[in-house]
Amino acid sequence: MKAVLVDDQSKELYLGDFEDPKCGENELLVSVNATALNRADLLQKKGLYPPPKGESPILGLEMAGVVEKVGAKVSDWKIGDRVFALLPGGGYAEKARIPASMAMRMPENFSFEEAAAIPEAYLTAYLKLIQLGELREGETVLIHAGASGVGTAAIQLAKEMGATSIVTAGSAEKLEACKSLGADYTINYKEETFSERVLDITDGKGVQVILDFIGASYWDDNVKSIAVDGRWIIIAALGGYQKEINLRDILMKRIRIKGSTLRSRTIEEKVKLTQDFYNFSSARFEDGRLVPVIDTVFGWAEAEAAHKYLEDNKNIGKVILKIG
Repeated sequence: MKAVLVDDQSKELYLGDFEDPKCGENELLVSVNATALNRADLLQKKGLYPPPKGESPILGLEMAGVVEKVGAKVSDWKIGDRVFALLPGGGYAEKARIPASMAMRMPENFSFEEAAAIPEAYLTAYLKLIQLGELREGETVLIHAGASGVGTAAIQLAKEMGATSIVTAGSAEKLEACKSLGADYTINYKEETFSERVLDITDGKGVQVILDFIGASYWDDNVKSIAVDGRWIIIAALGGYQKEINLRDILMKRIRIKGSTLRSRTIEEKVKLTQDFYNFSSARFEDGRLVPVIDTVFGWAEAEAAHKYLEDNKNIGKVILKIG
């Protein structure tokens, strides 16, 4: 099959040949129509985020396509079904294999590009915000990087949970997009100190949940922004990993801090997460309460340009690769 591969020397992407994945007895072999970019892809390309042992070395953590082959022990899927799914790797290719129990049925009115924009962003947001963050109706959540794929999903999930969202982003255009998705309050982090606005909005109480993509550089302002007994979910560290901290702040506010990655979780954990999310979201995608947010669609021959676009932080929502 054809796939987008990484040149060992230049670390640039190119179209090349790779062996077809084998379909196991509990798996589906899917002909991929679209995949989406994630920042983990940028790291993996540089050799900084290797795939789990035994999984495809090809980039790509999600995909949408058509079932081409059904494993011998699979009974609830058939050839020709349109599916989308999270992947441990292998999305930038003509074919991908997935555990049948992780496949989600595409909404009838969705394109492959729309479906490919869902898995990583929405499953991450659902896991961090609802399952780990335990966000409840009437609470307030601070969502950083609101215009990112996960951010745009989290805004919509917070709205569905009946929570108030405060969202940070770095431009007027991105903030306007966040508002259109249901953000209650927006903050341009380049123009104002977000903790001051958070405390003003919450009458000095702070937020119950923080969805943190930034890490070290936002630490002090996040400590100021979080409420007593708040839940702080760290899912990335775009602003650095190392920071001298005062444990007294954590003790006095009884802050619960959780770090979480999705890719390294077991198949069993991913299956349960997928099924919980699908039960929560399928009707909402069908009737438009939840929508995938797509910034740009690139052809897979333009994968290197697509990576550069994502690296430059130009996107609002997901960057898609059309396969084939």
